[in-house]
Amino acid sequence: MSLAPRAVLVHRRTEYEELLARHGTHGQAAFFLSSRGRSIDEVARRHDRTQQALREVAAAVPLTWRSSRVERADLDRFLFAPEDVVVVVGQDGLVANTAKYLHGQPVVGIDTDPGRNPGVLVRHRSADTAALLHAAAAAGGRAQELTMVEAVADDTQRLLALNEIYLGAPGHQTARYRLCPDGEPGPGEAQASSGVLVGTGTGASGWLRSLWLERGSAAALPGPCDPRLLWFVREAWPSPTTGTAYVAGELGRGQQLRLTVESDRIVVFGDGMESDALELTWGQSVRLGIAALSLHLVT
Repeated sequence: MSLAPRAVLVHRRTEYEELLARHGTHGQAAFFLSSRGRSIDEVARRHDRTQQALREVAAAVPLTWRSSRVERADLDRFLFAPEDVVVVVGQDGLVANTAKYLHGQPVVGIDTDPGRNPGVLVRHRSADTAALLHAAAAAGGRAQELTMVEAVADDTQRLLALNEIYLGAPGHQTARYRLCPDGEPGPGEAQASSGVLVGTGTGASGWLRSLWLERGSAAALPGPCDPRLLWFVREAWPSPTTGTAYVAGELGRGQQLRLTVESDRIVVFGDGMESDALELTWGQSVRLGIAALSLHLVT
């Protein structure tokens, strides 16, 4: 007998909860902000809207389903199951933070603060949760398959991301490595830079777009479902031993970008989750390309 679906509610601590954790009480947090010319009222109102949305989403889970909750900080320790329907309650970035831990489970994005969030990935309101859960569990439900980017190291470490993967030195110091685009012979070009960014069409509304604009790139930005990635080297430094021939490019399905570390340590992390990163040392290589998995976002 197959298991009933499980609704997994993903959320993160609100700004108000962060303030209470730091200052102890509402009054002390309010005093801290007021001494800097700010009010705690709006922060508290956003917290109340988030809590209300979480209550409404939890109440909409069918009685025959199982349910669970996980906070953003615990995602790397949470075991998602194949029958899960994942409900992300919060900001767009929380969907991206969650995506790397999934393997095809449908995702519903609930916007807790309409008008403040762009709503690129959290497209729905908490009042729509019941209908969305049934649609997600039904065969052939309406969804988008969002392209993801993957990094695979030569020691089999693997990392997925929905928006982008960044490779660079810890502390954002100068990273030294060799870079070889797909199809180029040899070990690649020696470079010294602030790091390398490889992004998807979903990430084209964020960090990838800022680099694209800064470079005045002629390459068209990919769409969220396009099987195409763009990559940029950040602030490559030309010197007698390092070059700048390879600073931007495009990757299609089956194409890869290879980076070989020539620093003591380089970290590889996705979607801003630096606490859950791959660590590579001198001589190791990592390949980046389109992931076989995609994010199943319920529309």
